[in-house]
Formats: sequence, C-alpha cells, structure tokens
Amino acid sequence: MTRKKYIYLLPVIIIAISLATLLNAAIGYAAEKHVRKTDIVVPFTQYEWWMLSWSDNELQCQIFTDHEGLPTNDEIFVYCGEDLYKQWVETDACPAINNDSDDAEECEGFYLHQVATEELTKTIQVELPSAEARIGIQGCDLNPPDNFCETLPTLVITGYEPLPNEHITKIQGTYNDIPFLCEDNVCEVPMRPTPVEGVVVEFWAESSFGDETEHYASLVRVVDTGVTQDTERQGWYVDIMNTDLTGDETESCAEVWNAFPPIGEPPGWLTTPESSQLLASDEPYLFLAGKLISQGFVDALDCPNRGLEENGYANTCGLEKAREKVDEWQNRFDDQIIAVAKQTGIPAQLIKNLFAKESQFWPGAFNGAKEFGLGQLTELGADTVLLWNESFFNQFCPLVLDKDICASGYAQLSDEDKATLRGAVATNASAYCESCPAGIDLTHADFSIQLFAQALQANCEQTGYIISNVTGKRPGEVSSFEDLWRFTLANYHGGPGCLLAAIKSNPQGSPLTWENISPLLEDECPGVVDYVNEICK
Repeated sequence: MTRKKYIYLLPVIIIAISLATLLNAAIGYAAEKHVRKTDIVVPFTQYEWWMLSWSDNELQCQIFTDHEGLPTNDEIFVYCGEDLYKQWVETDACPAINNDSDDAEECEGFYLHQVATEELTKTIQVELPSAEARIGIQGCDLNPPDNFCETLPTLVITGYEPLPNEHITKIQGTYNDIPFLCEDNVCEVPMRPTPVEGVVVEFWAESSFGDETEHYASLVRVVDTGVTQDTERQGWYVDIMNTDLTGDETESCAEVWNAFPPIGEPPGWLTTPESSQLLASDEPYLFLAGKLISQGFVDALDCPNRGLEENGYANTCGLEKAREKVDEWQNRFDDQIIAVAKQTGIPAQLIKNLFAKESQFWPGAFNGAKEFGLGQLTELGADTVLLWNESFFNQFCPLVLDKDICASGYAQLSDEDKATLRGAVATNASAYCESCPAGIDLTHADFSIQLFAQALQANCEQTGYIISNVTGKRPGEVSSFEDLWRFTLANYHGGPGCLLAAIKSNPQGSPLTWENISPLLEDECPGVVDYVNEICK
C-alpha cells in the first residue's frame, strides 16, 4: 500500500491559537467564564517564634506561623532569608541540652524559641459556584437521526442559581441576532424556520447576586420537510447542537465544526450501523490475501509462486485459496469499529473505508516502518493527534513521560520529548509483534482502532481551524458536513499544508465545496483527491 505522503508545515501562528477561540469569536460570544468571589473573615492563632544563636542568644529573625508545632523549612526561608536558612539547615543538635549542661553557648548555629501567641483574624477570598443557564426544547421529542416534529417546538432556557437567598432575575439572548428577554428564571422562545446550515442562539441569565452567567451559544436548525421534498409527512426537522441537551447525539466533529449532519439519513459512508452484519464487506483484497499467505494463515503452496506475485500481493490462484480467510479477516474488526464509533462520534463506515484504503485491514508496519497500523499512521500523523487532540495527549503522555513534563502541553515539550511521544504513538498504532503467531498481536490491533479514531478527531480540529483561519467564519457556515469530512480526510492523507494552500487558492466568493476545492487540491498534492473519493463512496 505504498503511496506518496505530502508533508507541509503550517505557519506557527496557526498552531498557537486554538480553534475554540476562533470559533467563539466567529459566533460572537464571550468564551471567558465569569468567576464569583467573595471575602470571608476567619479567626486564627498566630504563633511568634524567634531564631536565636546558641553562642550569645542573639535574635536573628522572627517567624510567624498559623499552626501548632515548629515552623516549616519554607516558613523559615521566607522570614529569615536564604543565608540564615542555609545555616539553620546545617545546624546540628546541641548535645549540652540533652546532658542538662550549662555549656550550650559552646554550640554553633541557631535554635528556635516560641515567644508569644495571639488571637487574630484574616480575610480570605473564596470562589463561589456560578449561576448557569441550560437550553432545551418542549413540544417535541427529538428522535435521531431525522429529529422530526409535527409542529414547531419551543426553545426553553432555564437559569439555575446555586447560592441560597439569591435567584435568577432574567434571561436574555438573541435568536439569529433577534433579541429576546424574559424576566424570570425560565424563558420560552418560539422557534422559527432557519437555513439548512442553522442559526446561532446566544443566551445568558442574570442573577440577584449582581452578575450574569457566561454567554452560551447553541446552533439551532429548523427546516420544513417540504424543503427536503419529503412527501410522506408534513412538519419540521429540528436540531439543536448543545451538550447540555439530554440525548444529544451530535457527531463529535460536528460540534468542532459547528456543522449539522445532513437532514434525515446521511450518506452511507457517514453511517454507524447498529449491527456488525450491516458493516460487513466481501472485497477481494489482493494485498491482504498476500499477507495472509506469506504469514502462514493460508496454505497456497500448490499455486504458482506459492500464490504470490513479486510485489507480495496474491496472484489469482493465491486469492482463490485465501478468499474465505480474506472475507473473515476484513470483517474481524467490525464490532470494535462500531463500539469506537459510538464512543467517539466518528462514523463507523468511514473508519472501515479508511482502513480498507490504507492497509486492507493488515495492522502491521508499512513502507520501511514509516507507516503503522490499520490506518497507516505516520510521524506527521502522530504529531497531529498529539497537538490537536488535547484529551488524547493528556491521557497518553503520562504513559510515556513524567506527568510533570506532560503538564506543560505538547507544544511546550522539548524536541527530544516530542520525538519520543511521536514514536510511542506510531508504534502503538501497529500490531506488529515479533513473538506473536504470524507476527501480529490482534488484541493490540483492536486497541489501535481507538487511536485512529482519536487521530481523525485531531484532524477534524485542525481542518476546522484551517477553514476558520482562512474564512473568518465557523466551518459550518461556509461548508457542508459531508465536505468538511472530505477536507478532513484530505488533511489526514496529504497534510495541513495541502489543504491550507488549496483553500487559500479558492477564488474569493466561490463556495467552499469539495467540487471547487478538489481541483485545487489535485494541483497542490496529486493523489489526494482520488484517495478521498475512494473512501467517501
């Protein structure tokens, strides 16, 4: 499965700014969360200690603590300074004290003596729980995938005040830039038809405490069934993209892009079937057949050249011998693919199509051990998942490096630590195992499916940022859900440089569609378009 990989580096500024920050600016609401604080006065006992020299009982410094027992080393350092602290640490116990001798003045160094206590108060600033607002709908039960409603439902925004003796005074916001205001803790907003790409609903609540909640934003879509030429029923397709809405099953990348999936049933390559039988395939994969023969899973000794071509693919006889095993093998990962798809929101059929194109489901190392696993992850691909998928980085990094090193984030690591992590990710993508039967650890291959889903999620993030950076708008405003996935696959295969150059070359005013961008991609990185089209079918 050798093919050319295109590696281009984005300008540093693209990496330095998060996608979430730009999307929040494009939507037009504040991302900074308001923090409530208040001052409380608490009583405490202050202990005064003196540090004295053994030789002449001369006062060296005063130390004040708010706890029983000797001052800590940190407290001694703060009150007495670095020089005295070092001398204190080097001071040995005075033996004259233990011997009830009067020769303590012969001892070197210092000792501590408590001289006073005092009852005082101090003011402490504490953080209080903030008020919140949640959005939902009433008048219809949203049942994916089409979320059909016979009549227009109502948006319901509810404010919550956690502090006793305080309450929500009003809720306000905008529906597609049209303002609304309710002087209560519950606000009902009639829903109105929207474009297919949806509109932004911004909302927040005000409290008697004297502040307001953070400003929230949800993407709402209300489309008449007649627009989609659905003649079987009359009503509305309703979608709301907000993680606070119970039962929300929006694709994870849809949330990243602020883009709704297609109304009704999505195209087959963007589906996740309930049953592995519906994901099953029976393609005559010659590369996979050749691997199964060469690794001893299939006996083709009575075939010409033992069933193999010179390039390692199966010949006609070899494929015939291996066909049953090929069908079994290409479907052996289906249950795990579906489980990962439901967990991550990455469509199962897309994952399977990607594996089919990249490796024909052989989970080893490729191209001189530069590409790894079912999805042939490269070092550049490992860099993408570590940089753009923060959740994955936070979980994976402490498994390889010290957690204190990981705390600074991937971008701040040294080049050596980055290389170590990239290597660890790449090798975890591969199921090659020298001591395993036929050299493949199938249990690890199952595990690696989650890794490739995380890699696709990272490419969603990076693709969304590229589009927002070039257009100044959220991706869902300028491109369709299906085409955003096509751009993500182009980014996965060709690298961000290819995608960035193609999108920047798109004439101003020209829609950001796959039809318009694919010729530009072909100019920048030949082969990427065919790669994407083979997966998205």
